[in-house]
Amino acid sequence: MTDMETIARQLIEALPFSNALGMRLEAVGEGCATISMPWDARFVGDPRSGVIHGGAVSALLDTCSGAAVAAHPDGTGITATIDLRIDYMRPATPGRALRGEAVCYHATRTVAFVRATATDGETATPVATAKGAFTFEKRKTDR
Repeated sequence: MTDMETIARQLIEALPFSNALGMRLEAVGEGCATISMPWDARFVGDPRSGVIHGGAVSALLDTCSGAAVAAHPDGTGITATIDLRIDYMRPATPGRALRGEAVCYHATRTVAFVRATATDGETATPVATAKGAFTFEKRKTDR
């Protein structure tokens, strides 16, 4: 396991909320992360349709984005959400697991910028997309 993967995995495992939602780190790379979240009847927001609550989708995108920042090769792995905008495109398909993918596309000394997508594998249209800013602590170099 790489240092990035260890940091991202520790981030997710340290969050009781992520554990309660059943989130699992599927992949991590330099500034990117993929996290899955199973469908669970406890997280349904509309009992008539069985659609997962938007808050659970939001939590997936937030956690996935934070893991991507934690895995940035120039950072210390320490991060917190500053701002996160979520656009819901369609309801998640009842009974389907969700998959969040995030990429940290730019980092300054103190802020990292991320784009993320939540899908359920049902159609090409994502369930939701997100764009956010996260605290970023640049790793000190020996120069």
